[in-house]
Amino acid sequence: MKAVITVIGKDMVGLLARVSTTCAEANANVLEVTQSVLQDYFAMIMIIEIDKMNCDLDELRARLAKNVPEMIIHVMHEDIFNSMHRI
Repeated sequence: MKAVITVIGKDMVGLLARVSTTCAEANANVLEVTQSVLQDYFAMIMIIEIDKMNCDLDELRARLAKNVPEMIIHVMHEDIFNSMHRI
């Protein structure tokens, strides 16, 4: 099973490291990452594997919000993400 994490906000040093470290602490494997800096704004989409996580997605959301409070972060299970984007 996978989940999608999106991160948006003002660019600053260490954002990718803070998000990926939080995922690693939850035993979520980072599969793919794409990120971009548009002027002063940081945008990232991360796909993580959640089969072996040591917490649920709500707890991961809470940990990310605590560790990266400056950013807008969404965590969504792949099934919900796929359902939302079907035509």
